[in-house]
Amino acid sequence: MDFKRVKTETVAVTRNINQLMEPTSNIYETVAILSKRANQISLDLKEELQSKISEFALPSDNLEEVFENREQIEIAKFYEHLPKPTLIAVHEFLNDQVFFRNPAKENSEDF
Repeated sequence: MDFKRVKTETVAVTRNINQLMEPTSNIYETVAILSKRANQISLDLKEELQSKISEFALPSDNLEEVFENREQIEIAKFYEHLPKPTLIAVHEFLNDQVFFRNPAKENSEDF
């Protein structure tokens, strides 16, 4: 998924707990799902940002040699303005874009 094109809030918004509990019927399970998805999104964004910034890295960096690279600064600012991973995860969860399953519930239904 392209996280840069997600249209969601960029600030925290008060949510209805009942709406969040609806798919799982357990608020703790919902929070666990949201936290795992937010971690996945965070790692993806971090890897993408690191790969873009590594293009500007010089092979022999010294502490005395600090260069301001405008392109690198623009990339960093762009990623700073993206919605936070938790907000993206909540947006995906509320729009049924997150796949989740609970193996414990699946095993208990088999018996």
